[in-house]
Amino acid sequence: MINRKLLKLIDNHKHIIFTVILMVCGLITNIVITGSLVYLIKEVANHSDDSSVWTYLWPALIAIISIIIRYLLSISVGYLTDIIGRQAKKDLRQKVYNKIVRLGVRTTDGMKVAGLTQVSLEGVEQLDLYYSTYIPQFFYALLAPIILFFVTVWFDWRFSLVLLAAVPLIPLSIIAISKYAKRIFAKYWGKYTAMGDKFLDSIQGLRELKIFKADAYQQTKMNEASEEFRVITMKVLVMQLASTTIMDIVAYTGAGIGVLIAIISVLKWGLSPFSALFLILVAVEFFLPLRALGSAFHVAMNGASAGQKILSLLAEEETPWGTKEVTNANIEIKDVTFAYNGHANVLNDVSMTFKEQGMVSIVGESGSGKSTIVNLITGALRPQFGSVSVGGKLLETLSRESYYSNLAVISYNTYIFNDTIRNNFKLANKDVTDEEIYAALTKVNLADFVEANGGLDKVINEDALNISGGERQRLAVAINLVTNKAIYIFDEATNNIDIESEAIIMANIKELSKKKAVIVISHRLANVVPSDYIYYMENGELLESGNHDTLMANNSGYAKLFTTQKALEEGYMECNYEKA
Repeated sequence: MINRKLLKLIDNHKHIIFTVILMVCGLITNIVITGSLVYLIKEVANHSDDSSVWTYLWPALIAIISIIIRYLLSISVGYLTDIIGRQAKKDLRQKVYNKIVRLGVRTTDGMKVAGLTQVSLEGVEQLDLYYSTYIPQFFYALLAPIILFFVTVWFDWRFSLVLLAAVPLIPLSIIAISKYAKRIFAKYWGKYTAMGDKFLDSIQGLRELKIFKADAYQQTKMNEASEEFRVITMKVLVMQLASTTIMDIVAYTGAGIGVLIAIISVLKWGLSPFSALFLILVAVEFFLPLRALGSAFHVAMNGASAGQKILSLLAEEETPWGTKEVTNANIEIKDVTFAYNGHANVLNDVSMTFKEQGMVSIVGESGSGKSTIVNLITGALRPQFGSVSVGGKLLETLSRESYYSNLAVISYNTYIFNDTIRNNFKLANKDVTDEEIYAALTKVNLADFVEANGGLDKVINEDALNISGGERQRLAVAINLVTNKAIYIFDEATNNIDIESEAIIMANIKELSKKKAVIVISHRLANVVPSDYIYYMENGELLESGNHDTLMANNSGYAKLFTTQKALEEGYMECNYEKA
C-alpha cells in the first residue's frame, strides 16, 4: 500500500505527520459536534419546567465552537497538503535534474528524451497527489476506525466490534484490486511514454518522412500507438469505476449493519434511543476515511507507476568521479577490456597513449571499437578491466569539472543551439570577444559567409537547418577553437560534408595539434595521413600503430584499407569526370 522507496524520495515527512494529526483532530471535532447535537435533541425531548436556558445553550455553543474549529482544521489540512505537494514536486524535479546532470554524457537505459520529459513533468505531478493526498489519508484511515471504536465501545460493544470487523473489508478490496491495478498502471505509463517517444521521433524526422513519402505509414503507426493508449486508458477507467462501486457497497452495507445493530440494541438490550442515534450518526465515520482512501488509491497507483520510472532513473549507474585536478593532457589507455551489458567484448586488452601535443588518430572499419574508445576518454564509460589515466592520474579520481574544463569533443552531430552565432560562441566561452569570434570564423573560412548573412546576430535555426552541413561542421569547429581546451577529440567531424569543408576542418585540426592534444576518429583514412601517430583497430583489438608511412610499409590491415578506399575514391572521381 505504501512504497517505502517513494516515501524516502521526499524530505518533508513532518508535514505529513502534522496533516495526519490535524485530520485526527478534525475527526474528534466531528464526534464532539455529533454528541452535542444529540445531547441537545435529548434535552429538548426531555424538556421540563425546571430546565434553564443554559441546558440548551451550552451544547449548542459547544457544537458551534466545534464547527468553527473543524472549519479551521480543514483549512489547515488544505494548506499543509499544498505545502507537501509543492515541496514534493520541487524535491523530485531537483533530484531528477541533479541525476541527469550527474549522469553527464551517459545515456539513460530504456528512456528517451520524450520519456524523460513526461516523467519529470507529468509524472512528478501525479506523485504530488500521491504524497499530498494518498499518504496522509492512508495513515488517517488506519487511525480513525480505532479512535471511533474506543469512543463507541462505551455505548454498545456489539456495535463497535461489528463495525471494526467490517472496516478491513475496504482495504482488502483495495488490495485485491491493486494486484490488477499495478499491471494496468504500469502498462498505462509504458504506453504513454512510448506514444510520446514515437510522436517526438516523428516530428524530428518529419523531413525524412516527407522525402521518403512515408508520412502516411508513420501516421498509421502513430494511430496504432494512440489506439493502444486509448484502450489502456479505458481499462484504467473501468477498473476505477468497478473498484469505486465495490468500496461503496462495502461502506454503505457496513453503515447499514451498524444502524441495524443500534436499533436491535434499543429493542433488546436496553440501549438509550439517543445513544443509538449517536451511534447511527457516527457509523458512517467508520467507513468514510477508508472510502476516501479508496478514491485516492487510483491517483496513488498512477503516481506510484510514474514514481517507479523516476526510481529507475535515479537508480541509473553513475560514472564515478573524484576530486583531483588535471595537471597535464597526457592520456593513457592501458590494457582496457570493455563489454556492453556484460555481453561480448567490444574492446580486448587495448593500450594507447596520447601526448599533450600532437595529432593521434584512431581508425578502423565500423564496429572496430573507435566510438567506445571515445566514450572511455570522455568518461561516459568505465572499463571493466584496465585503466584510463590523464596526467598520470586515473580518470575516476579526477574532478569532472576539472577534466571537462580541459576537454572538447567535436562530432558529426555536434549540436548548434537555436540562438545567435554570437551566443553560441558565448556558451563555449562567456568572455569571448567579437574579434576573437571572427578570428575563429576566419580560420574555418566562415567569416565572409557570416558577414554576408546578418553578422554575429544571425540566428541559427533549430537543428541548424538554415545553414549547410559543411557550414554547420565548420561553425562547430570554430566554436570549439575559442574554448582553448587542452584536449580536442574530433569524432567523425568531417562525416557527410563537402570536400572543401573537409579540407578546411582537417587543416585546422593539424594546426591545432601543434599546441594541443588532438585525437581524431575517422573512417576516411586520407584524413589521417598527416597524423603524428595512428592506431588501427579491427574487431575491438589494436592490430597496428605508427605513422602513415610505417603502416603503409607494413602492408597489412591499414595499408589494405587505405589502398581500397583510395581506389574507390579515384574510381568515383573518374566516373564523375566522364559524366561531366
